[in-house]
Amino acid sequence: MSAGAGAVLGVVLAPARAAGRPRPFGRYGSPAARLTPGTLYVHPGGAGDVTTVRDAVAAANGTGHTLVIAPGTYRETVAVDRTRSEMTWIGASEDPRDVVVVYDNAAGTPKPGGGTHGTTGSATTTVQADGFSARWITFANDWLRADHPEISGTQAVALKVQGDRSAFHHCRFLGHQDTLYADSLALGTFARQYFGHCYAEGDVDFVFGRATAVFEQCHLRTLSRTDLAGAPYGFVFAPSTAGANPLGYLVTRSRVSSEAPDGYYKLARPWVPSSDTTARPMLTVRDSRLGPGIDAVAPYADMSDAYPWQAQRFAEYRNTGPGASVTVPANRPQLTPRQARSATRAAWLGDWEPWKEVC
Repeated sequence: MSAGAGAVLGVVLAPARAAGRPRPFGRYGSPAARLTPGTLYVHPGGAGDVTTVRDAVAAANGTGHTLVIAPGTYRETVAVDRTRSEMTWIGASEDPRDVVVVYDNAAGTPKPGGGTHGTTGSATTTVQADGFSARWITFANDWLRADHPEISGTQAVALKVQGDRSAFHHCRFLGHQDTLYADSLALGTFARQYFGHCYAEGDVDFVFGRATAVFEQCHLRTLSRTDLAGAPYGFVFAPSTAGANPLGYLVTRSRVSSEAPDGYYKLARPWVPSSDTTARPMLTVRDSRLGPGIDAVAPYADMSDAYPWQAQRFAEYRNTGPGASVTVPANRPQLTPRQARSATRAAWLGDWEPWKEVC
């Protein structure tokens, strides 16, 4: 990129690093050897174009930009609005533990101007743009109940993603309640999202929302709790799929593990929000390993008596592990082999094939 192009973006280009010194951006170039004119480099120590992810997003006006993010902990909130479509974030070290975007707002955290953030406002990172992708990034919210006993709104979102064709590869999502909000911009918008080889952890409803989302070869881990005397500690999934949407959450070739005692977690409960009482939450979990932390006898629960889980669209197929043991068949609805042939990533995502993406 020329100096003039840098001025248009509103960033100051860093000088070339001396030969033989560490390469903070790995194989993804540098400000002195920019991969494309639309590539921006983020480095907390000043070796990039900007020092924060938020500033990089602000500089990336328009469509098709790539952010290469050097190792570091970026304590900030970030929002990618709808105008910044087809954006890519790359963790330069190719290890998601090295690049962490984190903040500590909760739903009940007071806002400077009055009121509280609410669940949506608690998100560390919010992505509304279509065509967003991220690789090797950790999205985290490190707000803790124990540190804030005065706050009752304990939802604390690490990532809220609403755009269509949103893909996350080898990413981590860390939090407690409402960690990963896989959603859409509106009831009539069926946003497709893909999570491949990702890790998510939490306790209450820590993967939730109304997106059409595929979780493939992911690891979901339920956390222990010291604030509760007994089970259940929480729920892995809380889909809120719109009634008109034929496809909700699909979990395939994944695993659920736990730090908690055996049987202390439910696999899911349906979320029918007050803003959409016609929602029919949908979750299919197939070909996955469910560890002993999942209550095998009663893996599903109600969020509201008015919307029992049995009236929703929950199903399993060919799962293994102690948490998948079918002891009460009525509590574990299963797909038939014929139904399972239609429960695939291709059926969920159509002509979009994010598992073929490369950096």
